[in-house]
Amino acid sequence: MNKYFIFISLLCALCACSGDDEEDKDMVKPSISESGIVASPIDCLVLHKGDVLPFRYVFEDNVELGKFNIEIHHNFDHHTHSTSALECELDDKKQPVNPWVYNEDYDIPENQKKYNAHLDIEIPEDIDTGDYHFAIRLTDKTGWQTLKAVSIKIIE
Repeated sequence: MNKYFIFISLLCALCACSGDDEEDKDMVKPSISESGIVASPIDCLVLHKGDVLPFRYVFEDNVELGKFNIEIHHNFDHHTHSTSALECELDDKKQPVNPWVYNEDYDIPENQKKYNAHLDIEIPEDIDTGDYHFAIRLTDKTGWQTLKAVSIKIIE
């Protein structure tokens, strides 16, 4: 009877751990794609103050998407985020006076493995012109994150 109890206890313990198999875990980052669409923004895109900046990308994940963040900030000091090999022509370095700062989180509907992100972002009229970075951070449900950053220019 004692051997039977030990056997059943071990069997229960093994069954309780079976959900932790490596194949049950999401080990893949989500992707930001331009596939099948006219993506926007793209590197070196020039926009005008007061215009609308169209945002168009396709997000994909092997299990489930979570949310995304869009951040826009000045690049007047010529720093880089190194997600693109393309180099855009930059204005001279300068100190910001009234730079555009945009940082918004967006939820993706639940149970999505693929999502067509589509937004129109108004460019303020009272901002500094010049070089900016447009960064997209895509996070899946388990916390894996992908970054895509492009360089854009805002003119009068």
